[in-house]
Amino acid sequence: MFANPTTLLTASLLAMGLGSTPDPGPESGLATPPPTSRLAVLWTSGDREVALKVAFMYTLAAKTQGWFDEVQLIVWGPSSHLLSHDTELQDYVARMQEAGVEVVACRACADAYGVTGAIESLGIEVKYMGQPLTEMLKGDWKVLTF
Repeated sequence: MFANPTTLLTASLLAMGLGSTPDPGPESGLATPPPTSRLAVLWTSGDREVALKVAFMYTLAAKTQGWFDEVQLIVWGPSSHLLSHDTELQDYVARMQEAGVEVVACRACADAYGVTGAIESLGIEVKYMGQPLTEMLKGDWKVLTF
């Protein structure tokens, strides 16, 4: 017996990745969520020009332009000291947060500069970042450092 030509064509197209199959739905347990693109911007520089003209500009655009689904700014090292006292940078970070950028700061760094309270007062989570950053580097995150 010969198979239905339509069935053969559909099977051939699917094998070549040219066809589509209906989503079986979450109740089947077979639905695959779409891939998520994730960017972590590791801001380490104590140079405010680097922050304003490069790191912040790209981070905000990456989120608002939809270049990445998830965008996280990590405040690390000298950047925590700079952010603690620069109101223009603080306002920019607030804009990023409002746009959906997750902002976190390294607790070890903030503690070393004595600015943990000032960073937390900006609505930024301050936590030890060595392990989370390592997981990002080993995982599917793109990590960009400024």
